[in-house]
Parts: sequence; C-alpha cells; structure tokens
Amino acid sequence: MEEIIELFVIYFAVISLLAAGLTLYDKYAARRGKWRIRERTLLWVSVLGGSVAMLVTMLTIRHKTKHLKFMLGIPALILLQAVAAASVMALYFYGILHFNNPSSQDYPVRGVDVSTYQGEIDWQVLSQQNIQFVYIKATEGSSLKDTHFEYNFTQASQTGLLVGAYHFFSFESPAETQFDNIVRTVPIKEDMLPIAIDVEFYGGNHRNPPPKDTVTAELNTLLEKLADYYGKVPVIYATEDSYNRYVADGFSDYGIWYRDVFHYPKLIDGRSFTFWQFSNRHRLAGYQGREDYIDVNVFDGTFEELSSFGQIHPEP
Repeated sequence: MEEIIELFVIYFAVISLLAAGLTLYDKYAARRGKWRIRERTLLWVSVLGGSVAMLVTMLTIRHKTKHLKFMLGIPALILLQAVAAASVMALYFYGILHFNNPSSQDYPVRGVDVSTYQGEIDWQVLSQQNIQFVYIKATEGSSLKDTHFEYNFTQASQTGLLVGAYHFFSFESPAETQFDNIVRTVPIKEDMLPIAIDVEFYGGNHRNPPPKDTVTAELNTLLEKLADYYGKVPVIYATEDSYNRYVADGFSDYGIWYRDVFHYPKLIDGRSFTFWQFSNRHRLAGYQGREDYIDVNVFDGTFEELSSFGQIHPEP
C-alpha cells in the first residue's frame, strides 16, 4: 500500500507541476503574442489529474477566468475526480475491489492464513470456500503464542485442508529462544505443511532497519534448527521491503512466500515464488473476529506437489 501511495504522490506532483507550468506559459504567450497552448491540451492535463493545480494557477494569475469551460469545467472535474478516488478507496477498503485476481487455471491451489484476529473460526464452513490449504499463526518472537492457535490447528486438521503453522520473526530475539517458542507450541504432524517464518518490518523497523548481517545470521540459524526438528524445509514469508533487504540473493534452499497485494510479484533477484499472498482484504464466511478480512494466497504448483512440499526425505 505504501508503494502505491508513493507512486500516486509522485504522479500527482508531476502532473500538478505540468499543469501549473503550462498555465503560466500560456499566460506569458498570450501577453507576448507567441505560440499558445491549445485549450484542449489544458483540459486534458486537468482530466489526467492536474485540475487542482491548474485552477489555483489560473485564479492566482487571473488567466482564463472569463472562460466558463475552465471556471466551471475544471471545478466539475475536481469534484468528479474526488468522487472517483473516494469510490475506489471505499471499494478497496470494504473488500469489494481487488487489485490482484490470479486465475484459477494458472493457480488452482488456493489458501488462507489466519490468526487470532479472525476470532472464532467455523472450519467446516471456511474450508468449503474454494481453498485447499491454510497457514495458522502459532507464535511470535521468544514467548508470544497466538491464543487461537491450538483450537485452529486442531479443527483445521479435521477438514480436507493442508495445514501449516507460521511464526512471526522477531528482530530482537535470538534464534534459539524463538525456536524454543515454536517447538513448545507447534506439534510434529507428518502431514502438516512446512513451518513458515514471517519476516517483515514492524514498529519503527522500516525507518530504522536492523543490520542485515545480524538478521540473516539469526534467521538462518532458526531455519536450520526448524528443518532438523520438523523434517521439512521451512518457508520464508516476506514483503517486498523485507525480501529486498534480508532475503534476496540468499536462502536459496527455502521456498518463498511473497506478499504483493497490488500486482504480480517480480522478485528483485529474479527468483520464483512458492506462495503468493495476493490479497489481504478478502471476505469469506466462517469467521467472526476483530478483523473482517482474511489473507488469500496461491501455491505455484499442484495440490499433489503441495502435499509433499518441503519434505527433506520425500517418500519414494
């Protein structure tokens, strides 16, 4: 979301500067009898987002203030653009508009990830909504345990879903204590999906990220210990920012669960994703908690491939 906002701000700044510049030049050209900007061009720049800057500039320098097509048309454009922007934001906020919608033909294996925020989950209802797997939050850092994990893990395992657990990685905690927290919480089940480690920024880490060497060393230790304990190669969940800083060009033995809710993932190092979290604002039936929405993901492969994914010693 931050990336989209940044791109919008940059675009709005550029189109606003262009609108103001064209308006100023047209005023200058009108006074000097030089070549002027076509009115159609000015209006198109307004339509493309420069309407506010153009109207302010025209009123400031008193240019075209007697032209109704500008003095009435541009405010009308501003109103329409504001309504359109508000409508798009509302549709996205309420989970109606989704920027990503990968086809079921390309990605037939879909799943969700849940935590205590989804509250009490009716797994028989949730499991029947075109999903084949689920990742359930289990732990965070060295001591936190998701209060709904045991119930969710037990109930989800009684459906036809492939079930896995994920751990929220702490930048402040040693790998050993995070490992202890995980193994105290997540049981060994032969048919469970590999443990996923959620590596993303939190608090002020985005502005002041921890050193790469420190993070990658602790993360590598944790992943190795989990692979030995559970007998399956873990998965690394990452956002674009955390992937680029800590995961890119490394951890080649581990599957990547990549979050990009606005466009198709293009990992900076050219690597392919294993899982893709393509939406964080879907609404499904079967849960009622503090969070109205649920994260939706796809697996890059078949259900059979997912069933055996991560096994260190695959069955013959």
